[in-house]
Amino acid sequence: MKTVPELFGWHIFDDKAMKVRLPLKVYKSLKRTIDEGVELDNSIIDDVAQAMKDWAVSNGATHYTHWSQPMNGLTAEKHESFISPTSENSAILQFSGKDLIRGEADGSSFPSGGLRDTAKARGYTIWDPTSYAFIKDKTLYIPAVLCSYTGEALDYKTPLLRSLEALNKQALRILRIFGDKTTKSVYSMVGPEQEYFLIDKKLYEKRPDLINAGRTLFGAKPEKGQELDDHYYGDIKPRVAEFMNELNEELWKLGIFAKTEHNEVAPAQYELATVYTRANLAVDRNLITMELMKKIAARHDMVCLLNEKPFAGMNGSGKHNNWSLVTDEGINLLSPGDAPQDNLQFMTFLCAVIKAVDDYQDLLRLSVAHASNDHRLGAQEAPPAVVSIFLGDELEAIVDSICRKEKFVKSSETTMDLGVEAIPKISKDNTDRNRTSPFAFTGNKFEFRMLGSSANIAYANIMLNSAVAASLKVYADRLENADSEIIFEKNVKELIKDSLTTHRRIIFNGDGYKEQWIEEAKRRALLNLRTTPECIPYLLEKGNVDMLTSMGIFTESELKSRYIVEFEKYINTVSIEARTMMKMAAGAIIPAVCRYISELSDSMLAKKAVDPSLQCLFETELVEKLSKLTDDMSSCVSALGQRLEAIHGIEDVKTEAFAVKDTVIPAMSSLRAACDKAEKLTAKEYWPMPDYSDLLYSVKM
Repeated sequence: MKTVPELFGWHIFDDKAMKVRLPLKVYKSLKRTIDEGVELDNSIIDDVAQAMKDWAVSNGATHYTHWSQPMNGLTAEKHESFISPTSENSAILQFSGKDLIRGEADGSSFPSGGLRDTAKARGYTIWDPTSYAFIKDKTLYIPAVLCSYTGEALDYKTPLLRSLEALNKQALRILRIFGDKTTKSVYSMVGPEQEYFLIDKKLYEKRPDLINAGRTLFGAKPEKGQELDDHYYGDIKPRVAEFMNELNEELWKLGIFAKTEHNEVAPAQYELATVYTRANLAVDRNLITMELMKKIAARHDMVCLLNEKPFAGMNGSGKHNNWSLVTDEGINLLSPGDAPQDNLQFMTFLCAVIKAVDDYQDLLRLSVAHASNDHRLGAQEAPPAVVSIFLGDELEAIVDSICRKEKFVKSSETTMDLGVEAIPKISKDNTDRNRTSPFAFTGNKFEFRMLGSSANIAYANIMLNSAVAASLKVYADRLENADSEIIFEKNVKELIKDSLTTHRRIIFNGDGYKEQWIEEAKRRALLNLRTTPECIPYLLEKGNVDMLTSMGIFTESELKSRYIVEFEKYINTVSIEARTMMKMAAGAIIPAVCRYISELSDSMLAKKAVDPSLQCLFETELVEKLSKLTDDMSSCVSALGQRLEAIHGIEDVKTEAFAVKDTVIPAMSSLRAACDKAEKLTAKEYWPMPDYSDLLYSVKM
């Protein structure tokens, strides 16, 4: 039985494995590429491939795959065996440097938004040496970028890597200005918190909406939901604990720092948090985590739901993206220290983030927009659709004092005394937390809280990295002209004051759930983009295009392709949900209600046969209500079908997406309302699918 330290990283070709397997010269060269981003030395590739193959085979691998992140939000893999034939009609295991660097993929079936012609389908997967290879299911997984034959990015990873290079370049400029001559690299560090639901597999299989859409499209509110707050941080049921234990073990083998796990607010909802690491690794590892959650849940006869809103009326699932900047020497550039008001370097980086979030609030909102997350944001369980920053009491007081040209006076440190001698006294943090803020400073990092649980976190980090890099570039261009230390300090203080004064509107420490904030945000001229179709057009706004192309994150053609892909994704997601609703209502719900009406009618006839004077008020009233509802449901199905048919004739994706938002979704809501009313009135044994109580409390032990 291996201990956790022995188990950790067992299935990952990380620094420890490379040190053992690679010649020292090769190891040092590859290490420079990983740590400093220098160009890969082609002369070492065959040695790396041989060592990687030997390591993988010694750990049971028989195949390899280039593992990429296409724009469908999922991952892609094509498996190849290590086996090669010999002249003696036998097999050997081979894996060359060419095999490592490049794989070939049929690009025709990946979303491209018009970047490639269907008849010209060649695509390439190219090894990303900055992310560690790993073994899963007897296969060596090689993290890779995905591009077209003509070199355009067809994935999330390529622009993520570009954003990291841009951020590193501009952050180093600022550090050099502040006299730091030793730092070689600055990394964006990310630690996602993953929320999810677990339900019984047998019940899941009886819900076509969960199978097709990942969320319940029908469902009346249960008698007991989350009103008692009894699930949050509650006792973890044995079956769930077994799932968590196995998940932890598999994650630890892959070098993933699974750290915190607990029950979340809604029944059947849970959270897993990981220690933050370099953004590129964090993205890969979160995708692995989501995949393993689903596979391991199935081994325990459960299903893991990652949809943002699987149950109406219950808390949805998000994915908080903890983000910071750290040097290769381990210095956190967003750590304020004991006197943040005097720490000009910290204040410069802090202001750059504030400026970035204000200038590019549309891109940050866009980066978390998709159909499922529209049901969660602003629903009194997640941040509103308005982007704002929470700094906490002390930092906001510093900001105010700078803007007012006043001296900041730090409050004395306080301790918490609960009045019980046996309980140790602890130092209080300098501010409380704000769970209603979309973008909250939490001590030495920012927590971007708008991300949905099913999302690839790469998109949000691409936009965040790029926006901050753009701000740092503006600062570096301004500060590099200072001639002396005195002038430099004066210039920095002026820059900080100017930046905070200009972007003060994005800072809000209050309750983001209250309607008053939405009204105040409007007065501040902040965007309130409530739905995905409202967000997507901002991708092609001139200022955003200029920034993203000048920073080298996207080409104009890549931006246009993503514009189309995001609209198509929204349209297809909602259309699948609508078709599923129509089939469930017409094929299962309405017939079930009719059978119940028939049973009630038979009951009335039987009673009247015994006593003709009986009025059968209960049955009569219920039959009337249900009969009216069957008519309503039938009309809603027809109306929804007509709305769906109407949108198919629209050629422009933006126009079609807005038609989906404005016509199809309201029709879906009407159908759901009628069906949910019918569920409340129909006897449970007649209802054709497990209800919310069944699903939410299906994992009891």
